[in-house]
Amino acid sequence: MKAYMGLTCKPGAYDEVLKKLLLGLNVDQKNVFLLFGPVDILVQFPELESLDYFVENWFNQVRMIGAEKDLIAKTLSLFVITEGPNLSEQPTAFMFLNTQPKNLENVRESLLNMPEVLSADSVFGPYDVICSVKTKDQSQLERSVARIQKIPGVESSMTSIVSPIPVLPDW
Repeated sequence: MKAYMGLTCKPGAYDEVLKKLLLGLNVDQKNVFLLFGPVDILVQFPELESLDYFVENWFNQVRMIGAEKDLIAKTLSLFVITEGPNLSEQPTAFMFLNTQPKNLENVRESLLNMPEVLSADSVFGPYDVICSVKTKDQSQLERSVARIQKIPGVESSMTSIVSPIPVLPDW
């Protein structure tokens, strides 16, 4: 089982949230992505034992970061229904897609056949699919996003660029 949590930080709280995730909760740095978009930090939780395990060991703990010092403005939880491949490299962007229900698996399969798509997961939450995209430059990313948006069955999308800034700042 896999899940994602998107965190929107309060202004000025970004470094403190990262410290608590990486040093306090020992989240593996390779599963933390800094995004430019409505979500500041996307955390991937791969290889979970169960939903109960996720809630007790991660969900509640991450939410406590926000409650403890008022560091997180909003959280977004996405529970994976159908997993794509594990990420083998740092993506350029994440796309959050909404699909027509009857076309969900066709959209996911179409995504997985695109060379620039690293992974595509069907999820429960406000989106239907989350996919990671790796491109060599901005113009290729623009073309890839346009191609993904034209896949039959995709109704809407939101794209968040992954920050090139290293996750562990110079603390």
